[in-house]
Amino acid sequence: MTILETISNHENTRPNSLAYVLNAPGRTSSLTWGELGSRSNRIGTHILRCTKERKPVVIYGHKDPLMIASFVACSKTGRAYCPVDVSVPVGRVQDIVDEVEPELIIATEDLPQINCGNATVLDAAELARISTEGDMEDLTPHWIGPNDVYYIIFTSGSTGKPKGVQITRDCLDNFVRWGKTMCTNAKDGYVFVNQAPYSFDLSVMDLYLSLSLGGTEYALSKSLLESMSELFERLRSSDATIWVSTPSFVEMCLADPAFNEELLPQMRTFLFCGETLTNRTAARLIEAFPKAEVYNTYGPTESTVAVTGIHVTPSVLEEHSPLPVGRPKAGTVIRIMDEQGNLQEDGNKGEIVIVGDSVSVGYFNDEERTRKAFSTADVDGTTYRSYRTGDEGYLQDGLLFYSGRIDLQIKMHGYRIELEDIEANIAKLDGVERVAVLPVRRPDGSVRSLTAYLVMNTPAQDFSSKDGRALRKKLTVSLPSYMIPKRIRVVDDLPVTNNGKVDRKKLATL
Repeated sequence: MTILETISNHENTRPNSLAYVLNAPGRTSSLTWGELGSRSNRIGTHILRCTKERKPVVIYGHKDPLMIASFVACSKTGRAYCPVDVSVPVGRVQDIVDEVEPELIIATEDLPQINCGNATVLDAAELARISTEGDMEDLTPHWIGPNDVYYIIFTSGSTGKPKGVQITRDCLDNFVRWGKTMCTNAKDGYVFVNQAPYSFDLSVMDLYLSLSLGGTEYALSKSLLESMSELFERLRSSDATIWVSTPSFVEMCLADPAFNEELLPQMRTFLFCGETLTNRTAARLIEAFPKAEVYNTYGPTESTVAVTGIHVTPSVLEEHSPLPVGRPKAGTVIRIMDEQGNLQEDGNKGEIVIVGDSVSVGYFNDEERTRKAFSTADVDGTTYRSYRTGDEGYLQDGLLFYSGRIDLQIKMHGYRIELEDIEANIAKLDGVERVAVLPVRRPDGSVRSLTAYLVMNTPAQDFSSKDGRALRKKLTVSLPSYMIPKRIRVVDDLPVTNNGKVDRKKLATL
């Protein structure tokens, strides 16, 4: 079944089961599957009546249950939706609205002061009224088609303007079909922990796997994530079985010894994407949650969340350091290409190129950038879309290893250096919990030196200059001298972005 057929089936057969729960400080709000069906149908009926074209609908807010109902409503009316979280700066919100030129903006929170053009704004109060009191009709004839764009997520662009990644229903269906194969350990129920905001494509993993499996999306608000004690209290009563987050976020949780099987006794699966999962973090999770499976996955927004995955077992940890990001899913081929476009042999690094059935149709309203990144390729007589990721990696015996961003490489003293290479080696040292390495630049932009920011398993104030020298000496075993950071700074924590990744810009101001 397609994702919409599956959702509709759950709405009819599981009307009293919880489909969605939002956890925020001092409050919770939720939707049953029956409510998801009726409210999305009412919102969808309103969409059909107040719009003339099938333009994308911008949906602004932060994890309100009616945000999810609006996503489903758009899909039931043949419209793509474009999620925009409240954390997105107002200038970026304006850029997205200017690019999309929507007929309708749905706002579950107060919309910032922007120029909405000709768009009608459906605010939170009116949305709530329509979702419970509005007319409702059969939307089945209007459902989004297999090649139609299902959602558009805007990501950072090199030009300073965001670029909208278009994902079709077929792309989403193909991802979900594969993603469910990583959830089989949660036999007694599907309660997905959601960390990422819905304008970040990692959220597609938990939301649509949950919707497909008839589960419960257990969403954590941004404000709740700022209070670890309250967060843990909510998790304790969640009955969560599947965890989806960036590695950085789970590392923050693991800093508290209480993050273990006693806190989450039903937890059976950890799914990670968006950052490098270290051996150390995976090993700590396996120890803290012996009944759970840990999966490392890889994929950019342009390929529908993730296209490779691996179950990280103790034997995988023993065999590989750093960890592989897995084998390609069915319908996907990974190619490693050099700068001239030549296919690389096993073990040789190059740019990761994704060919397959979940690759995006391109960037919204941006043919030039689409041409640069997307093309087509034949695999066994079938033509698929392909995407040049800008990521560096290599294949070894069918496993993909991610080596970092090509465009995050720096040049110092004539050497090309990958910062994530340095970070991976520092992360292996005893006592290091987390690490980020930043370049120190001269006024002309050239790199003068490197600084490593570390979170240790001992208090920051206990780290001495002598300890720093000893750490740098240990690095001489694995790194050439020009890659060893000149300065070591120990901090209590590494700042993270709203997407759960290390906030390198903020870190540079510390």
